[in-house]
Amino acid sequence: MVTMMMMMMMSLATAAEEEAAAEEEQVSSSVSSPRQWDSWSKQLQHEEVALFFTFIVLFVTLVFFYFVIRVAFRRKVSNTILLVGLSDAGKTTLFYQLRDGSAHQGSVTSMEPNDDEFILHSESTKKGKIKPVHIIDVPGHARLRPKLDDFLPKACGLVFVVDALDFMPHLRSAAEYLYEVLTKTVVARKKIPVLLACNKMDKITAHSTDFIRKQLEKEINKLRLTRSAISSADVTSEISLGVEGEPFKFSQCVNQVSTTEMSALNGQVEEVERFIREQVKP
Repeated sequence: MVTMMMMMMMSLATAAEEEAAAEEEQVSSSVSSPRQWDSWSKQLQHEEVALFFTFIVLFVTLVFFYFVIRVAFRRKVSNTILLVGLSDAGKTTLFYQLRDGSAHQGSVTSMEPNDDEFILHSESTKKGKIKPVHIIDVPGHARLRPKLDDFLPKACGLVFVVDALDFMPHLRSAAEYLYEVLTKTVVARKKIPVLLACNKMDKITAHSTDFIRKQLEKEINKLRLTRSAISSADVTSEISLGVEGEPFKFSQCVNQVSTTEMSALNGQVEEVERFIREQVKP
């Protein structure tokens, strides 16, 4: 009897131990599941943080390159205007009118380029930020004209000054110089706009802008026909002008060529200033 009771007690103890072990295993299993979830949650958080920082770095990099490209582009935009033409046409007087609003003691002949960057005198009283213009007065003496080649690559516009009062005696020379300018490769490639500024229009005997334009077109047409008949080895021009078989017109040029009247000595240069501001935005 005792033996049977001992065996029953041992059996109950074993069953209790097995039940306790099962409960312990169940508890252990229930505990390990949240721990695993915490591990996954932390891993996911790390991935989200890494992705966020990757996005931030990418965004900052794109913004940086945007401003670098923008600054580089701005530096490439020229603000240089060249004043060209024959000697005594009024280029230097125009230069000082644009800069100082004065004629600088009347007619002045330059043997060296006048080169300066400034805000146009007519804009000096305007409020707000105004972009300065870089004006270069290129000497018109035939011996000094090669200096033009040094300035053309940086130019965004040319003002070709013509003496409207003493025009006819210098028609051929003015046409040859203008022909030389228009046939420069850099002028055609960059399509640099040219303004024919007819100076001294305040004088009664000055020729009209329409007359000057037509006479220059006729003379350039003669030059074009003459030089096209010469062997290419003797031609100094870099490109051809006009349309073959048709009389030359400025409208045939790849770049814009316009005309206006002015009087540099009296400060009547509004149209020239307007042309400059079309090329160099304020």
